[in-house]
Amino acid sequence: MNVCRSPKNAVEFEQYYQLRWQILRQPWNQPLGSERDNLEQASFHRMIFDENNNVLAVGRLEQSDQFSAQIRFMAVSAEAQGQGLGQQIMKSLEHQARKLGITKITLNARENALAFYQRLGYVSHGFSHLLFDEINHFSMSKVLTPCDNHQQQLSNALQTTWHDTIPLSKAMNISISYFDGEELITHCDDSFNKNLHNTMFAGSIYTLATLSGWGWVYLQLQRQQLKGDIVLAKADIEYHAPITGLGYAKVHANSVSGDFSRLKRGKNSRMALTVHLYNGDKVAATFTGSYAVLAPKQ
Repeated sequence: MNVCRSPKNAVEFEQYYQLRWQILRQPWNQPLGSERDNLEQASFHRMIFDENNNVLAVGRLEQSDQFSAQIRFMAVSAEAQGQGLGQQIMKSLEHQARKLGITKITLNARENALAFYQRLGYVSHGFSHLLFDEINHFSMSKVLTPCDNHQQQLSNALQTTWHDTIPLSKAMNISISYFDGEELITHCDDSFNKNLHNTMFAGSIYTLATLSGWGWVYLQLQRQQLKGDIVLAKADIEYHAPITGLGYAKVHANSVSGDFSRLKRGKNSRMALTVHLYNGDKVAATFTGSYAVLAPKQ
């Protein structure tokens, strides 16, 4: 059975790049290494393995800005073509884009792949460029809708609360791209939050993490129709790597401890949780926070 996921280690990344080179560069006598660029670390990579761990297909998603992205480097091994693997990679990358709040995907399709992308809902906008003096490319795009299970109304209410009461959150354009009750994903404007090294400012990372944790607690209160003032009681953050692209934060239910049982009895409650912040597919910072929920005064 084939498995579609992101590469997990250096060995898998080498397999990933090797297939990309073999299909997209080697036939045109391009050197090994020409299949990579300076956006690899900040991008989202997908590859399909067979039951023997052979790599059959690869593809990459890179964010152009906070709400748009581009798909590049789609490749399927010669032996596996015609099995729907390209479509499987595209579906995975589009799902990732939707969870990040991407509303438009663009790509440059080789002439022989135009029909494939059109079947997936992409619209051609005409000739784009000529690669290696012989491969015609055409610009294409597709408008994305939010994930079906995204709780839009609750998310919009929280985002409005942030922007109306915390000026920094509005300046950073902190947005909620996905919330399904089990997972919360937030992101912010990358251009506003860059430092002199052209990576995400540490203060912006901390702010995004703090508000994401606060937002998780807020959303759970709303879902249970409870009231209480949320206060950050204790926090710690560890920075693992710079965020070179558009940073986003994720809270998952399996990293949360505590409940609102005391709050339901009119007493203060506390919740502890972990927020992971990402650069592409990789965790770039880990925030742990403890939030107190103060019961309304009687």
